[in-house]
Amino acid sequence: MGHTTVERQTWQEEGTRKRAAVQHMFAEIAPTYDLLNGLISFSLHHRWRKAAVAKLELKPGDRALDVCSGTGDFLPPLHNAVGENGLVLGTDFCAPMLQQAQSKTRNPKSKIDLALADACVLPIRSDSFDGITVGWGIRNVPDIDAAHMEIARALKPGGRFVSLDMARPRNAAVRAVSEFVFNTLVPRLGSIFGKTEAYTYLPKSTQRFWTREQLEASMSRAGLVEVGHRDLFFGNICLHFGRKPGGQSQ
Repeated sequence: MGHTTVERQTWQEEGTRKRAAVQHMFAEIAPTYDLLNGLISFSLHHRWRKAAVAKLELKPGDRALDVCSGTGDFLPPLHNAVGENGLVLGTDFCAPMLQQAQSKTRNPKSKIDLALADACVLPIRSDSFDGITVGWGIRNVPDIDAAHMEIARALKPGGRFVSLDMARPRNAAVRAVSEFVFNTLVPRLGSIFGKTEAYTYLPKSTQRFWTREQLEASMSRAGLVEVGHRDLFFGNICLHFGRKPGGQSQ
């Protein structure tokens, strides 16, 4: 049945209701997620992920965690960084998305594991990972501060965190063009695959998403240092980064 005028849409939900709504939405789009993600980003997201992994400064034998892993596109570049003696773990709270990610873990020489987990309550011991990534996931969690605190807890002292997500361009002209494209073309593209609501969520959630400064403040509250960001794709994408105090700063 269609939504009535009094029903809240996915991008309007908060807290526990947001967790359930987003989980259901991603379960529905899992089979076509990689295809549409490639079309919307012109496949540039692979390049952005490699840049994000480079920011972690991982070494062979390190341990890397990908939170909100989705279909697992961060897993191959993380494995390339830590090598055959390293460990990569991908976690997500949506089982159908992780099922799609399994195809990216089948290198017999790699140690890549997947686990069903909520970003706000990670079933991981403290001080466990040298680097942690999130790709287009922080926008979807019900409690951004809680997710950042869990990520900081799971990092080893000196470990680094990077997050890629949508952002609103600072330039007014670029922002106007981007919002036109995202608010009209992206939902229409989603409708071709019968996923209009899910791909209406993308621009709507971006408009409601925290600013760069709010995200940096949240990361700092979680205890991360050397917090900063780098705009990509004319400011439509933003790479946030930070480090857990202690260890050796490289």
